[in-house]
Amino acid sequence: MLWLASQSPRRRELLAQIGVVFQTIDVDVPEVRGADESPQIYVERVAREKARAGLAIVLDRDADAVVLGADTEVVLDDRVFGKPRDAAEAAAMLRALSGRTHEVVSVVCCMSAQGEHAATCTSAVTFAELDDHAIATYVATGEPFGKAGAYAIQGRAAAFIAHLSGSYSGVMGLALFETVGLLREAGAWVDRA
Repeated sequence: MLWLASQSPRRRELLAQIGVVFQTIDVDVPEVRGADESPQIYVERVAREKARAGLAIVLDRDADAVVLGADTEVVLDDRVFGKPRDAAEAAAMLRALSGRTHEVVSVVCCMSAQGEHAATCTSAVTFAELDDHAIATYVATGEPFGKAGAYAIQGRAAAFIAHLSGSYSGVMGLALFETVGLLREAGAWVDRA
């Protein structure tokens, strides 16, 4: 059985989009970057910890379990933009991203009793210039909350994206190309017509 160690509706939607049959498990992994941790190492560590925590939950009842853990973060100037705590923080993030190109680091980790494999996808996203009215209007929709960098590329913020180089699904929260590769390695991928 394939398990997704996430309650993210976007990750569930992306896996379902490619026809993957899975169950979800809720894991509690602190998402706090270490003082000397690079953004990429931080995202990799969190994805691995989520997969590891998920495997610990299901392995005793499913010896053939394959668990996916994932993390996605927005990075600008070596600063990690996580999920905003409130409207003021969301607006500040969007102001910082306005008119600039940032990276979105998305890591997926596939773990089973036989071992673990991880893949990283880094995308470059360029925002258009955003004025205070556009930012306030967007924040008022509530869409920025629960999203790294305070935006959802698949939602209203699509209008902010001047250029994307990389993986759309990776920016959304789960790099599908990399995920399918890991599932194939783990023997958990079935090609579908």
